[in-house]
Amino acid sequence: MERCQRFLVGDLKEMPFDRAVDLSSRQLRRLPSPVCVFGELVKLYLSDNNLNSLPPEVQSLRKLQLLALDFNCFDELPEVVCRLTHLNILYLGNNRLYRLPRELEDLKELNTLWLETNCFTQFPQVVCELSNLKTLHLGYNQIRSLPPELGGLGELRSIWLAGNQLSEFPSVLLEMQFLAVVDVDRNKIRYFPRLSHLQGLKLVIYDHNPCVNAPVIADGARRVGRWADNSDEEEDEEDEYIPKLPGERTAELEEGQT
Repeated sequence: MERCQRFLVGDLKEMPFDRAVDLSSRQLRRLPSPVCVFGELVKLYLSDNNLNSLPPEVQSLRKLQLLALDFNCFDELPEVVCRLTHLNILYLGNNRLYRLPRELEDLKELNTLWLETNCFTQFPQVVCELSNLKTLHLGYNQIRSLPPELGGLGELRSIWLAGNQLSEFPSVLLEMQFLAVVDVDRNKIRYFPRLSHLQGLKLVIYDHNPCVNAPVIADGARRVGRWADNSDEEEDEEDEYIPKLPGERTAELEEGQT
């Protein structure tokens, strides 16, 4: 076993100069124990292996800032990951995750979370507790809606939701003034509300939806999808023939009465 491990990972006897260890694509089924003695380690790449668990000793990597566990066999996130409280970036894409442990909220410094291509059918609620989150990748799951609590993430700047089951543009995103990137490509959205009030928005990707209109955006923003090259004036003309959502009709009536 020891000889096999040495063949797969080489000699891990000294802390690497850059304080990073890359053991990606090594066909690993368990984490080599020598890695856990490097208490000063900052980056650990374990992508594209056959891991489905991590040993408790991982918690000794207290200075770890980046952990890549994507393209493995995790059904659940090992709770020991939640004890790595200095993590900034966590890659969990392309696994079999369907939920996240409540303890994930202890990762107060986490600013980038990748969860794409997993088995989520509901938005993982604990993500709403990650107050420093700036980038969230949740594409290619089976999510149908977003919780209103997501609006409390005041630092969130980009959200990637391609390939889910959204049938409406999530209303909570309309309240998040500082969002810069919204990706809802390859969903089931038929109608897009105006996004021109989101002054921080730089890019909206809405291609491959069965939509009847394109979202109207503020000057300087970019959109990718059907009718993306139309001017806002053309969008206004098209909107005259698009049935309004109930909430929008009510708002228009109230404005007419004032």
